[in-house]
Amino acid sequence: MKISILTLFPEMFTGPFDYSIVMRAREKGIVTINLVNIRDFATDAYKTVDDHPYGGGQGMILRVDVVDRALESIGGKGRIILLDPIGIPYTQAKAQELSKLNHLILMCGHYEGVDERVRTLVDESVSIGDYVTTGGELPAMVVVDSVVRLLPGVLRNKASSEDESFWSHRLEYPQYTRPEVYKKMKVPEILKMGDHKAISNWRDEQAHIRTRRLRPDLTGE
Repeated sequence: MKISILTLFPEMFTGPFDYSIVMRAREKGIVTINLVNIRDFATDAYKTVDDHPYGGGQGMILRVDVVDRALESIGGKGRIILLDPIGIPYTQAKAQELSKLNHLILMCGHYEGVDERVRTLVDESVSIGDYVTTGGELPAMVVVDSVVRLLPGVLRNKASSEDESFWSHRLEYPQYTRPEVYKKMKVPEILKMGDHKAISNWRDEQAHIRTRRLRPDLTGE
């Protein structure tokens, strides 16, 4: 899979993509990540990428012409996604959908927003939550991490991703490890019995209870 990221701050991605699962996926050749500096496509000596909004208002707006040139530089086919507070909510189902692409293109907005015409250049807009970040860089990191871990061969155990929260519209069941007792808090006896069917049933039940308690919106009840 190829992931292209259009950003004003490519240096921000150096640390997060050089560790853990994303790093291993890159080393195995499962994913390649291409960072495109939007500022490289400004045409003036000052590398200007933004301007004041027509009609007045606070802040600066990312220019459509600069963004368009940056997107054209990538070439080839790919799904273009704008990381945007007003986009559709990002979910595990969307991560699964994106993980099947050959080329994912992430456009990081910044400043007070983007020229509205930028939205005509992308396939969809995605938001990672009902809050505003300084730019699209952190949301892009979230999307990349959640997508890359779903690619075949990235996780050692495929079941690791399938057991996680939101895979089947419910939260993950409680898990425990040593010590068996800590500050009078004990590991449930059923997990120590070795009865795999009973453990599986218990986990299903606990996942359902947790989902109803913390995220009833996921149950459809």
